[in-house]
Amino acid sequence: MKPASRVRWREVAEELGRAIPRDALHPAVVKWAESGKRRTWGIAFSGGADSVALLLLVWAHWPAMRKRLHALHFNHRLRGRASDADARFCRTVCRSLGVRFTCGKWKQARADASEAEAREARLAFFDAHVRCVWSGHQLDDVAETMLMRLSRGSGVGGLAAPRPVQSWRKGGVRLRPLLTLERDFLREKLEAAGACWREDASNAQANFLRNRVRAEVLQNWKQVTRDRSLLRGVARSRELLEEDGVALDTWAQRVTRVGVKGELDLQPLFALPTAIQRRALHMWLAHHRIAGLSSQAFDSLLRDLVARRVTKHSVGDGKLALIGATELRIAVAAARK
Repeated sequence: MKPASRVRWREVAEELGRAIPRDALHPAVVKWAESGKRRTWGIAFSGGADSVALLLLVWAHWPAMRKRLHALHFNHRLRGRASDADARFCRTVCRSLGVRFTCGKWKQARADASEAEAREARLAFFDAHVRCVWSGHQLDDVAETMLMRLSRGSGVGGLAAPRPVQSWRKGGVRLRPLLTLERDFLREKLEAAGACWREDASNAQANFLRNRVRAEVLQNWKQVTRDRSLLRGVARSRELLEEDGVALDTWAQRVTRVGVKGELDLQPLFALPTAIQRRALHMWLAHHRIAGLSSQAFDSLLRDLVARRVTKHSVGDGKLALIGATELRIAVAAARK
């Protein structure tokens, strides 16, 4: 591939836009983008093929928003000179397109950092700059995420990720327009349009679960099924799970009644399916800003609630969840002498 400085990025973007028209992107994202929301659009721009395709397609298909695009690159500082080269590449592309560019660096970076830690640092950087973030997740990512979530025992909410339009912290939104397109297809169209991108060598290493799923599980799954529509079938399952999740959440919201003292009225819940009771309990815990409860502790609390067992459970931070005959409330645990 030729250096980024020798690529005519505006011409490449227009060519890619012709090869991948706007109606090939996820319809939910297109609908959101055309709804008149004129806030700044942040583009998660790592320099990899997916993020390059994302930036070029958004630039090509929404010309009226070009001055409101803000490319955000987070240097995790985990690959030495290669990480710095990624940042320089991204800056070059954005300069050519006339897109605002901001690069952040992970000050707490360390060689043994987990994938989750790196992700949280990256998301915090995005949140510090924009409320609307576009990211380059595509069809392969849907399958990889579903396999990873299955191994962790996720429910409908977890298996429906990544969502094309996702509400985020403090009124923010995450947009993923490439969920209708396969990884190999994007690279093929990028190359044909004359684009180049950065390859992250760490993606080939077995350090992270996603890399192992991608290299060993997903590729074998494709070979075993011999089905070219495998990824689209997984994507359809994700869409159906999201629909079911929205319906169940809506039902749970209608029957979850939290009193003025923060107590949860249990009487409307006792005759309902466990899925609704589970969501009502999640909502009640969120109301009290209780996070980090293990799945085992949550399930134990839910079992006692469903069984109408009058008892108490520790929910962390010195708090107790007290299950009564008709309500669930929070109390402060007595201090130990």
